[in-house]
Amino acid sequence: MTKERRQEIVEAARAARRAGWVLGQISGPERRQILLAMADALERPDLRATVLRANAIDVALAEEAKSKGELAQALVDRLVLDERKLIGVVDGLRQLAAQPDPLGRVSVDRDLDEGLHLRRVACPLGVVAVVFEARPDAVPQIAGLAVRSGNAVVLKGGREAAKTNAALVEVLRRALADQGFDPGALVLLEDRADVDMVLTLEGDIDLVVARGSSSFVRHVQSASRIPVLAHAEGICHLVLHGSAQPEMAASIAVDAKCGYPAACNAIETMLWMPGAEAALDRAVEALTERGVELRADAATRARHPSLLPATDADFGHEFGALVLAIAKVDDLAAALAHIERHGSGHTESIVADDEAAAAEFLARVDAACVFHNASTRFADGYRFGLGAEVGISTSKLHARGPVGAEGLVTYRWLLRGSGQVAADYGPGKRRFRHRDRGA
Repeated sequence: MTKERRQEIVEAARAARRAGWVLGQISGPERRQILLAMADALERPDLRATVLRANAIDVALAEEAKSKGELAQALVDRLVLDERKLIGVVDGLRQLAAQPDPLGRVSVDRDLDEGLHLRRVACPLGVVAVVFEARPDAVPQIAGLAVRSGNAVVLKGGREAAKTNAALVEVLRRALADQGFDPGALVLLEDRADVDMVLTLEGDIDLVVARGSSSFVRHVQSASRIPVLAHAEGICHLVLHGSAQPEMAASIAVDAKCGYPAACNAIETMLWMPGAEAALDRAVEALTERGVELRADAATRARHPSLLPATDADFGHEFGALVLAIAKVDDLAAALAHIERHGSGHTESIVADDEAAAAEFLARVDAACVFHNASTRFADGYRFGLGAEVGISTSKLHARGPVGAEGLVTYRWLLRGSGQVAADYGPGKRRFRHRDRGA
């Protein structure tokens, strides 16, 4: 990287901080209006056509790379931005705009003493850098969340979506400018070297959201002193309990695997227990009809000999395609052990009529999202009513699961006194009241 390019990135990050500070100071209704302007812009036929033309070029290049064996079909699928996805993005921006303002919320309102009042108040993080896969619909989602939470954002998407991302960012920056705000609050990086540079800017970037493979997330974490929110692999399981209803099991399995195989919330493994034979049979039938390649262990193949044999490497692997590993487990404890060994902490689901078994599963699985009788595909910021997500965090600190606007705020402690000093309090001195207001 040239010295000039390094300086450009530093200046862009600092300009983003200044622009983001303004977004964090304006009112909730003003930020709401920016979101609505972004949604309106993405609905304009001329601007939408520009974005779709850019995406068509990216997809054509990706198809060419796939034909040469350089790109997987799952990555091509993730890259496509069509009318349906844009409608969902616009709806998500409007959903975000309708949400309560995440800034200024008071979570602690306490009198420490007479005339000594403490409050904990939500405030923006500042500048968030988000590095994500070649999935262009993430651009307006992330930008919208940044605006709603009063943050500036630095974006770097997968290179396969470069033209689409640039077109989308241009539309969103124009919407910011049209509302009278600095478009510098939204920065798009050009290549991987830019990301490595940003990771060194601990004085200018407040949080890095890293989406991608475990190896990539580890690289980001090791290369930066900036806090990293990890969105790593989605190794999701569907467990068929002995009490599972066959039709429900089949319906959930098909949705969780076939709805969008390249998504991180698609299942990669299905486990079944003694008593779930009928549910297994119906799920295998339904998945086969949808063209899913099923790789099974010996116990499953004894019941379904036409299935391909699974290897140890198939379990704990993110296929991102119409491929599913299946294994029999002896009981719920064995299913939990399998998930602990092979899962990524993303989303796990059980199909069961047995409420006690379901309760145990919900209580014991260590994952960001744990479901009962529901598809793992519900693990999504839009479906959770968050409007969108910057990612699904598999970390345990700050935010976990789909990270919406509330995951992009922190808080400050504000203390108003009337001349008190700490030395006046303690054993044998003045006593604190510690009385919460409204309690």
